[in-house]
Amino acid sequence: MKIGMMSFAHMHAYSYADSLMKLSGVDITGIYDDDEKRGKEAADSYHTEYFRDQEAFLAADMDAVIICSENSRHKEMVLNAAKAKKHILCEKPIATNVKDAEEMISVCEEHEVILQIAFPVRFSDPIMQLKNRIDEGELGDIVAFRTTNRGQNPGGWFIDPEQSGGGAVLDHTVHMVDIMRWYSGKEISSVHAIVDSFFHDIEIDDAGILTIEFENGVIASHDASWSRFTEYPIWGDAAIEVIGTKKTVKADAFKEHFRLFKSDTKSLQHVFYGNDMDYGLIQDFVDCVEKKRKPSITGYDGLKALEAALAAYTSSNTKTSVHL
Repeated sequence: MKIGMMSFAHMHAYSYADSLMKLSGVDITGIYDDDEKRGKEAADSYHTEYFRDQEAFLAADMDAVIICSENSRHKEMVLNAAKAKKHILCEKPIATNVKDAEEMISVCEEHEVILQIAFPVRFSDPIMQLKNRIDEGELGDIVAFRTTNRGQNPGGWFIDPEQSGGGAVLDHTVHMVDIMRWYSGKEISSVHAIVDSFFHDIEIDDAGILTIEFENGVIASHDASWSRFTEYPIWGDAAIEVIGTKKTVKADAFKEHFRLFKSDTKSLQHVFYGNDMDYGLIQDFVDCVEKKRKPSITGYDGLKALEAALAAYTSSNTKTSVHL
């Protein structure tokens, strides 16, 4: 299978490319990036061809592409890739507004190409184990969720509203909304939120607290932030507590670590030893393309997660609940 990489603007591009290199029968056909220095360095690292021109890249012989551009460019690249008949794995969030996301889904359907959204948290072992326990009825009926996704400020284009479309709340809400929808099989009916910048002197939000209600009455709270400073011993968390009528169980995609003390910038580090969820995501996408099956995480999943995150901004600005 031949897969191309479209942009290395997002840091996940490197782990996705590393994952492709581990798979037998998969080649990185080429790398497109309009940042020539970044693109050439990536192409050298992965022993493949660099393309400065997007049209020439999409004309190359390949089965699929992985898009890791700035959020504002997801739509452009997805539409161009779909029209070139390439299957697509697109970094989250799917887009920066609902209209663009809907158009992306429609064009991919029209050209009969796969559109999968990159929500790797679904492939974390603790997260998958909790999903199985819920499905087996071990927790009883779900009553509520409590979720957190707190990490470090990535800087760069992430804090430029024109390129990112939103700050920490957009960046760190979509993952856990996707997990809650996956666990419950239900859609969100309303969102109430407080969004602001508390930890950094930036023009974009770096934190938000969301209160969410699902169509079946399940309630949830979500804490999304870039609140972890550089010296913090671990990047952050992606945690969910599921409150059921029989049991309450908590899982964190980044909890599996040991504590390392050393004389360095970070005197304490939490060294992660859990499974590589990015690799799980890439394995799943390759399998999806190979078998021509419906993706595990669809464009619609990306759309519904985006809707919830954008509703948080509207709610905070209007100081009212937003009904979806």
